Parts: sequence; C-alpha cells; structure tokens
Amino acid sequence: MEPAQPADRVPADQTPPDGQPPADLPDAPGAGPAATGPADPTAPTTGEPALVADEATPVAEPGPAARPSPPRAAATAGKSERSPKDMAISLLVLLVPIALLLAFYRGFLGGDQATTVDPAPAFEQARSANTFPVSEPQGLGSGWRTVSARYQSVEGGATLRIGYLTPEGRGVQLVQSSVPAERLLPAELTDQGQPQGPTELSGRTWQRYTARGNQQALALLEPTRTVLVIGDARDNELRELAGALR
Repeated sequence: MEPAQPADRVPADQTPPDGQPPADLPDAPGAGPAATGPADPTAPTTGEPALVADEATPVAEPGPAARPSPPRAAATAGKSERSPKDMAISLLVLLVPIALLLAFYRGFLGGDQATTVDPAPAFEQARSANTFPVSEPQGLGSGWRTVSARYQSVEGGATLRIGYLTPEGRGVQLVQSSVPAERLLPAELTDQGQPQGPTELSGRTWQRYTARGNQQALALLEPTRTVLVIGDARDNELRELAGALR
C-alpha cells in the first residue's frame, strides 16, 4: 500500500479511464486554462507582435463618395459674372489698336495705292530690238498709273506689254507685238473674242472686240505689228489710251 500524497499534487499517471476524454490541466501554477479545441492558425500568438500586412496585398481605394468633388459651382458662378457689356468692352479694346494701325497704313503709307513702275526701260529695250515700230502714250492725265512693263521675245516674234491702272481704278494693258494677228488675237482675247466693228481714233482705224469675261479690246492691225488696248475699263478710257499713242 502506497503512502498518502498531498491534495495539491498531480498524479504521475494522467491517463484517463477508458472511454473518457483527457482532463484539461494547467501546464504550470498560475497558468490559464488550456484550449480544448483545435488551435486557430490565424490567431496571434500570445506575447508576439501582430503580423504586418503583406505589401503585395492591395489596399482598397476610397470610393467616389469619399473623394471631395471639385468646386464646380464656384467656377460656374465666376463665369456667369461676365456680362455682355464686359465682353463688348474687351472686344473694343482689341479692335481700337487694329483700326489705328489700318488707318496709319492707308493714310500715311499708301496701303491702298497700287505699286507703280517706270515703263521707260521696257520701251527702250523694244526700240533697241527694232523688231517692230514702237508707240508710246503721250499726254495721259495724272490719274493714269503704270503698274507693269515688260518686253520679251516669244515664239513667232516679240511682245511689249505695259499695264495701266485707269483714273477709275480699272486695269488696261497696252500690247504691241510682231506675232501675227491670227495667232496673237486668239491668245489675248480667248475664244470669247468677237469683232464689233471699226472705230476711228487719231486718224487710224481700230477694230473693236469683246474679250474674256467683261473685258473689251481695241485692235490696230498693221503689216509689221499688232497693237491691242484691252481691259475691263469703260470704252472712253480704252479710246483715251489708244488715241494717245504716238
């Protein structure tokens, strides 16, 4: 028979009787009760720091309701404060300098005036070539301005072409050429050129023609040259230029 043991002493053999679960006993004095179920792998271990979230784990973004909306109402209110009067004043401030520059360009720099040239070199070149007799206008008014002048050799002859701006602002060309008339007239008048009858100017007989668009022409046909006065000027200005040729 074994000697008696103290009451607070745990028996050495803790094997339960058959068919009964093991008793939950503390591991040491002062320790809490042992867990009776399976251990939770996700529960933190007592006395250890909490696990830090994995950096690869995505963090949920705040929804639209969490983001502050832009101050649209304030911006709209600022735009609506510009009245039609303010816009008109802003436009006027831009237009005034433009108007002043345009007035200076026209009034002091002659912006609306056509560029004039000296026709004397072209007349001299045609006379030196001695390809055909050369006539030059004499006594035209100050309102006539020469805007182009050129003498050139072309297929079948040579041509002197002088461009004028009439006192009424119309364009007229004086063409003198040794190219045969049967070739020159269709080229200058196009297929719209139709004879309109003769007219006498300064003792010479000219032929009147229609030309391209609203143009008309006077033609002087001579054995060694053909003279054309052609443009969109009125008939009296065409006759003035043709009658001034000397």
